[in-house]
Amino acid sequence: MHHTIVIGLETHVQLLTKSKLFCGCVNRFNPENPNTQTCPVCLGLPGSLPVMNREAFLLSVKTGLALNCDISQFTKWDRKQYYYPDLPKAYQISQYDLPFSHDGFLEAEVEGQGVKRVGIIRAHLEEDAGKNMHDETGGGRDSHVDLNRCGTPLLEIVTEPDLRSAAEAKAYLDELKLLLNYLGVSDCNMQEGSLRCDANINLHIHGDDGSKIATPIVEVKNLNSFRGVEQAIDYEANRQLEIYEETGRKLGDPGVHKETRGWDANRSVTFGQRSKEEASDYRYLPDPDLVPITLTADEIDEIRQALCEFPADRRRRFSEAFELSAYDVSVIVNQGAEFANYFETVAAECGDGKQAANWCTQDVQRELNERSVAIGEFPIGAVALGTLLAKVVANEITTKSAREVFAELLESEAIEPTAALAQIDQIIEERGLAIVSDTGELEGVVETVLAGNQKIADDFRSGKQGAIGPLIGQVMREVKGADAKVVRQMLIEKIGK
Repeated sequence: MHHTIVIGLETHVQLLTKSKLFCGCVNRFNPENPNTQTCPVCLGLPGSLPVMNREAFLLSVKTGLALNCDISQFTKWDRKQYYYPDLPKAYQISQYDLPFSHDGFLEAEVEGQGVKRVGIIRAHLEEDAGKNMHDETGGGRDSHVDLNRCGTPLLEIVTEPDLRSAAEAKAYLDELKLLLNYLGVSDCNMQEGSLRCDANINLHIHGDDGSKIATPIVEVKNLNSFRGVEQAIDYEANRQLEIYEETGRKLGDPGVHKETRGWDANRSVTFGQRSKEEASDYRYLPDPDLVPITLTADEIDEIRQALCEFPADRRRRFSEAFELSAYDVSVIVNQGAEFANYFETVAAECGDGKQAANWCTQDVQRELNERSVAIGEFPIGAVALGTLLAKVVANEITTKSAREVFAELLESEAIEPTAALAQIDQIIEERGLAIVSDTGELEGVVETVLAGNQKIADDFRSGKQGAIGPLIGQVMREVKGADAKVVRQMLIEKIGK
């Protein structure tokens, strides 16, 4: 007997709009000032009427297209009825049977396994609820409701149960988050609740006789980190297997329903919450206050034409255009669109993709990490770094000298490109960093060094190739900026005479 983990994910993404989905309240994370970003509409007061946010719908369609979904030319709004303290109307405006997009997919690279294609059942737009907060310190329980988030545009992306491991789920979420970053539809800040995930998990247990039994499905709610998703999947797989071996309970048995469980990150366990509601429990009905939305094929195509280059496409292009390894390409592209744009400009300016990749993934990334800033706040612009590296590629300065210039530029405030280029030339000139490859200038120094190191020269003649290293060092100390290759060749020629 063996088993397979079956996983489907529901990802909730808050959209980057200025205002909420059906009212003019500001859409901003603001936990320090609860219940200050509200109005009669998002508070559900009698007589208030919703008005749809056009930008939220356009951002949603962009995402649906990027997920290879079919975009519906007719979609409507539905009321999903349930009562929670953070849902003032006692219903959520959502989409039920006619979502704006459906039947898509996203491909993600799973380490050591290749590309995994994950089917997307649907992506639909809805309003977010508020937030319940519980304080159990001091022996009592103090609960509050913050409705600032109530009415925020929320995109729900639901996968097919195509995932088979925690690693596959993590790879899918990483690629989805990166895609949303490139599209500019969400900041995906999990700490602020901009990206939340629910995982539907069960096991298919395969008997030695070819039979298959499915365990009851469990939905683990509101996982607020990708690591939490992985841990919850692994924990649930083990827990469900133990329960099946103990009780034999399976999906379809009388009285067995889908269960909702929470995730305790401190104890790394799931805990029971309630039996999962079915669609009938929500009593869906078309919202009478909102008209359906219609899109023409031309309008959909116009949105498609305006889409950015997706991460997967950019990886392929960088790999081909700059002859980079899959690792280098992934490191660059996975840092986000702004970092990838920075690299591409550096590569174009210096004319050497590998040189640009090395500096961006090592020197630049190290400084970003140490400074805790994004690439947009980096003091050295892409054109300036590309120009500096072009001098290395052209053999005008050494890599060591380039790092010296790089370090001095880092101490400067961000300056406009023309001034930065002049500063690079000034540093090279003032410090004498330009490579000296003029043999006439080097001739006398090479002869002097050889005259004072006859034993080292004899060692080199006798086959000790490493003996020439100290001689090169002495020449380069005497002539700052000397080309090491030229010096080495001159020494070899003179030692051989």
